[in-house]
Order: sequence, then structure tokens, then C-alpha cells
Amino acid sequence: MTTGTQFNYFMVCHRKLWLFANGINMEHTSDLVYEGKLIHENSYPQRAEKYTEIELDGIKIDYYDAKNKVVHEVKKSDSHEEAHEWQVKYYIFVLERNGVEGVTGLLEYPKLRETREVILSDRDREEIREFVINIENIVASETCPEKLEQKQCRHCSYFDFCWSGEE
Repeated sequence: MTTGTQFNYFMVCHRKLWLFANGINMEHTSDLVYEGKLIHENSYPQRAEKYTEIELDGIKIDYYDAKNKVVHEVKKSDSHEEAHEWQVKYYIFVLERNGVEGVTGLLEYPKLRETREVILSDRDREEIREFVINIENIVASETCPEKLEQKQCRHCSYFDFCWSGEE
């Protein structure tokens, strides 16, 4: 079963996806990840009372407005905006697959004071099905994918792991 984190990592870096899915988790060592967690927890303190947390088919939606059918996803920055958008689309896709129709999403960047609406199209649904197959193939592979160009990796929690010993 593909998780929301795996879906996000697939959009960012196949190597990161493979490492994470194979039990090599570096998130706990990253100050940037910790900062993102604090932003998530402290930006909208009233949400825990108002919205529902949902775990379903491998995804965990922190804030779901069941009344208005809106997935809220809070992110630290928009540096991987496309990956964030696809992660929310995947959440909507999973909800639809479980009979919840008419769902939309909001990507929220509190530090930037920006909110972006996310809608799932028929074309997106087709692409998600293809992405899930690719994710499953990467996760099941016996070999780790190649690393990306180093400049793309500077703020990744796996940076030291992938680039140790490199000049």
C-alpha cells in the first residue's frame, strides 16, 4: 500500500523513496524536518478541535474538514510545491476510492502566508494510477536508484547519507 509520504518522495527523489521504504529513515536527524513539524503543529492550533485526523489505506491526513470535504495540508515552504500538490491529489484520490466524493484540497504555507487550492482531474487520476505502479516498482527493487545532482539535495534529510565521502 502506497503511503502519502512515499507518494511525496516519489515526486521529489526516487532514491529518497527507496531508502525510506526500505527502512532507512533520516527525518529524525534533520533540523529542517523538525522546523516543519513545529510549523505544522503551531500554525493552526485550533484545528485539532475543529477538523478530523484521518488514517486510511496508508495515508494520514492531519486536517480534514468533513463538513466541507476539504483536505488541509500544511507545509513549511513551497520548494517542492509540485510534490506537495500531488500528495494532496493522492489524498483526494484515496478518499474517492473509499466512496467520499466532491473532495478538494488546500495547500497551506503559513510562513509565506499563502494558500493554494488543489483539485483532482480525470487526467490526474490516470497519472496517479501510473505513479502508484512506479512507486511499487521502486520500493520492490533490490537496487537503490541513483542520486540526483548535489545542488538539488542540499536541504534533504538524506543529504549526508547520500553524499558522505563525496567532494
